[in-house]
Amino acid sequence: MNIPFVDLKIQYQSIKPEIDAVFESILTQARFVGGPQITEFENAFADYICADHCIACANGTDALEIALLALGIGAGDEVIVPAMSWISTAETVTTVGATPIFADVLPGEFTLDPVEVEKKITAKTKAIIPVHFYGRSADMGELMIIAKKHDLKVVEDAAQAHGAEFSGRRVGTFGDVSAFSFYPSKNLGAYGDAGGILTNDEKLAKNCRLIADHGQVDKHNHLREGRNSRMDTMQAAVLDVKLKYLDQWTNARIERAKYYNSYLADLPVETPHIDDQHRHVFHVYVIQVKDRDMVRQKLNEKGVQTQIHYPKSLPELIPYQKLFNSDDYPVAKKLGAMGLSLPIYAELTREQQDYVIAVLKEELT
Repeated sequence: MNIPFVDLKIQYQSIKPEIDAVFESILTQARFVGGPQITEFENAFADYICADHCIACANGTDALEIALLALGIGAGDEVIVPAMSWISTAETVTTVGATPIFADVLPGEFTLDPVEVEKKITAKTKAIIPVHFYGRSADMGELMIIAKKHDLKVVEDAAQAHGAEFSGRRVGTFGDVSAFSFYPSKNLGAYGDAGGILTNDEKLAKNCRLIADHGQVDKHNHLREGRNSRMDTMQAAVLDVKLKYLDQWTNARIERAKYYNSYLADLPVETPHIDDQHRHVFHVYVIQVKDRDMVRQKLNEKGVQTQIHYPKSLPELIPYQKLFNSDDYPVAKKLGAMGLSLPIYAELTREQQDYVIAVLKEELT
């Protein structure tokens, strides 16, 4: 049996008539940039997340960078970010002229450790970027207490967490502003790059929108310098269709994660934490296993595709090696060495899951 890590083709087939119809409509109208579909999706996604404003942009990295710029983060400032994340979380801090400061992540949860965050705060610290990692919310209760205590801005990196919740509240609504990615493999994915910025602050929303569109409030009326970071009409239309199915697909992911946890419990692996306080939406399902690369090779030989998210912690990457000692972030470093992502998506069948579990049992017992 061959089990793909992700299968976007089967998802498309399940909604093909709706997707084809919106494509035909846009092609007929020939309005590929700035169509009404953009505003329709912005409103729909803001309603879904329970935020007041959504600003569509070109991708999740732009969403983070624009949010930081709109908050006035720049040269001389420090921003605390988790030691384990995709590089965009730290990269965007650097590109606005500030300095990323790494804090380790919580064992088993892999989101920012609030205790480690508070240790990193200096007079230069201006913001925290909690990442809702793998689809699990960061501890927004403790992090918001710390932010308020030290008068810090909070930019939620929700690129992997569409619909995730902390204590019954959607992520993306705790901080000053949040950034989402709609990369095709995300739980809510476009058919190309796309991103979104969400906030309840009207002034901040206007500033983000200005930056994303060359600083112009209307055609040729530029109030500041910005950039070209547009979501195109096709992507907005696709996302608007998919948004209607997101909770259905998410519930299917959660059910499959629970099934994995149940049947992998007796194996020498660490499985993801599932608890009532967090609605973990399982953008990826990551186990920790010794001899990870060997186990991955054996799974691949048996037709099971896997991925590694991510093979190195951020302090281990070349851009940061001279500034940080990766040994200071043991939880993140261990995850980089042992984390293995198994196939998980709404269309993954029970037969396919049983095969993945069987192959793992064969290799680990």
